[in-house]
Amino acid sequence: MNTLQPASRLTALALALALAGCAVGPTYQTPGMDVPAAFKESQGPWVPATPADALPRGDWWTLLNDPVLNDLAQQVNVSNQNIAAAVAAYNQARALVAVQRAQMFPAVGLNLGADRSGGRGSTGGTRSSYQLGIGASWEPDLFGRLSLAAGSAGAAAQASAADLASARLASQGELAVAYIAVRQYDAQRALLLQTVQGYERSQQIAQNRYDAGIAPRTDVLQAQTQLANTRADLLTLERQRAQAEHAIAVLTGKAPASFSLPAQPQWVATVPAVPVSVPSTLLQRRPDIAARERRVAQANAQIGIAQTAYYPNIGLNASIGTGGPSISDLFSASTLVWAVGASLAQTLFSAGARGAQVDSARAGLEAAAAQYRQTVLSAFQDVEDQLVAARVLQQQQALREEASRAADLAEQQQLNRYRAGQVSFTEVISAQAAAQSARRALVQLQADRQTAAVALIQAMGGGWQGL
Repeated sequence: MNTLQPASRLTALALALALAGCAVGPTYQTPGMDVPAAFKESQGPWVPATPADALPRGDWWTLLNDPVLNDLAQQVNVSNQNIAAAVAAYNQARALVAVQRAQMFPAVGLNLGADRSGGRGSTGGTRSSYQLGIGASWEPDLFGRLSLAAGSAGAAAQASAADLASARLASQGELAVAYIAVRQYDAQRALLLQTVQGYERSQQIAQNRYDAGIAPRTDVLQAQTQLANTRADLLTLERQRAQAEHAIAVLTGKAPASFSLPAQPQWVATVPAVPVSVPSTLLQRRPDIAARERRVAQANAQIGIAQTAYYPNIGLNASIGTGGPSISDLFSASTLVWAVGASLAQTLFSAGARGAQVDSARAGLEAAAAQYRQTVLSAFQDVEDQLVAARVLQQQQALREEASRAADLAEQQQLNRYRAGQVSFTEVISAQAAAQSARRALVQLQADRQTAAVALIQAMGGGWQGL
């Protein structure tokens, strides 16, 4: 067995010790960026977006005060397949961390062999041979390559954990939006059913007046047209509700055919109150920001890994073995052979490949930092967008309620005047259409307010309870 001579081994070990502690790679720093001093659409000050995604988000969907939604959200957390895939990816990333850390420890192997040989021309007959050996090898992490690789894998695992949190938050948000849509369609359907009943009465009035010879046939035709269009609108709502229900089924890990959500015609939207001064620290809990920051750390470690190519690879190995024509010889001291060795390998010329690899790693860090900053800026935009949406929609609701009340009154007055022969049926049709539009717009606004609240919660990385 070939080994280094003792002097050579000592020289290699001395060189290794002399180079020990020369860890390479830049010190990691979170990318800096200029941020606004305060929210544009609120009164809370910004703070630098240092990821704090491990802070509890709570069951934020309970703010909507709907027991059915609460139950569905728990099913999403357990059965959603996007979340399941993210969990698997996180577990895979954790396993890779363990693989990288294992590289820092010696590897020990066992070798056991046996063979039997012979032939017609052999004068010695059949021969047996047995071998037993144990070997170990270890690469000291003198320049930090292995620890940098483990750190890079650790950052990747943390980014994967943040991706898992993002998948959960996204799936929960999609569920809430789809559920709000279903309840909105339930409420609008109830309104349209009432409207159909009213239009049926209007058609009967027009028919009676036509039969009495005091109204033209066009009044009856207009009433029939309006009634048929409203019934068609009911079918449109049925299609939209079914599609939203199908989306909920998939989000909860079920086939649409095995899922049904009972209607709630009397649905009343509960809109979570937004704090007067939204704490900007909530933005730090956004998992997408945390994931981007961890990928910057991962890219930073890759620079150090690339730089270690400039330094030699040092390896230590040892082995002990025995062999003989019989199994009993394996345990004989006379057949014992051992070896201890050290190796040092250094690339002397690479045609600029090592420098190019370092440059590539630096460019990767710059790209990761830019993506991190863009994610933070997009997070600022998301919060601002939803803050202004929450404020404007709240102001609009009072106006929509006023418009609906006025439209209902105008509809009734026009119908009474038509019965008295004071106006044409065209004016009744116009008033009825305006009233229906106002009622549906009010329901739509209530759903929009809930949807905006969900979007704001997601933009902040989760609920704001207790903060």
